[in-house]
Amino acid sequence: MTTHHEVVEAALARIATGYVFPAQAAAVDTALRRRLAEGAYQGLDERELCERVTGDLQQACPDKHLRLLWSEEPQPMDEEPEDVARARFARYARESNYGVRRVEQLDGNIGYLDLRMIPPADLGGPAIAAAMQLLSPTEALVIDLRQCRGGSPEGVQLWCSYFFAGDEVHLNDIYERSTDSVRQYWTLGHLTAPRYLDRPVTVLTSGTTFSGGEELAYNLKVLGRATVVGGTTGGGAHPTARFPVSPHVTVTVPTARSVNPVTGTNWEGVGVEPDLAVTADDALGAALEHLRTLLG
Repeated sequence: MTTHHEVVEAALARIATGYVFPAQAAAVDTALRRRLAEGAYQGLDERELCERVTGDLQQACPDKHLRLLWSEEPQPMDEEPEDVARARFARYARESNYGVRRVEQLDGNIGYLDLRMIPPADLGGPAIAAAMQLLSPTEALVIDLRQCRGGSPEGVQLWCSYFFAGDEVHLNDIYERSTDSVRQYWTLGHLTAPRYLDRPVTVLTSGTTFSGGEELAYNLKVLGRATVVGGTTGGGAHPTARFPVSPHVTVTVPTARSVNPVTGTNWEGVGVEPDLAVTADDALGAALEHLRTLLG
């Protein structure tokens, strides 16, 4: 059985070698070792350990992607083969309908898209194209990200591409610590469904909106392509890897960071602020009122 000390040590090792901000990784190491010495984790079960350590991690370094996760089902400690991991995620994406929960034509010929996750473009491309094909006759659009908890940068790139003409819009950059390199994301030149151009778009957000869902909202907002309606999002801008540190505990480590070419920063820790702030429950009504005013 893995001891609490071994869990924390294994998590710290992964954070030290992978966290995108090495100086902050050192501060985390110091803080957690002090908590270990104080006996802060004695007498806790593993689920409680995850909660306590996550709190200490985020106090030392306020990064919402940096945390310990507990799983009731035991997990293999050996690194999962890449093809197995891909197959497992592909199955999850398929069962989630590639994030597309609902596509609907509302009164006044306003389109509605309920998006719960953003899969990689190679998996989600056909579903995304099907959704955009159905929405193409509408005069305005609501993209509901209130329950979208994340996804793939390539998937965000594909979704964004449908709202701009051509391949000349710079969407986002991601810096990766492991390679000390920056990858740029631009709109795509070829799409398999009509682009949604020259029509108003609103994006619904809440405190649940996180990570890749936030990037989609942020990109469309700062590029002036959509009005964000609802609540401030969760504030997680760092692409993250997961590493098992015991049969029931995983540490999530941000290994990269987003840098928006318009703002020079991102939404980490602060979230995406709405243009029209209302409660999450009121966001759809407020967005429809806004769009109907624009449409006259």
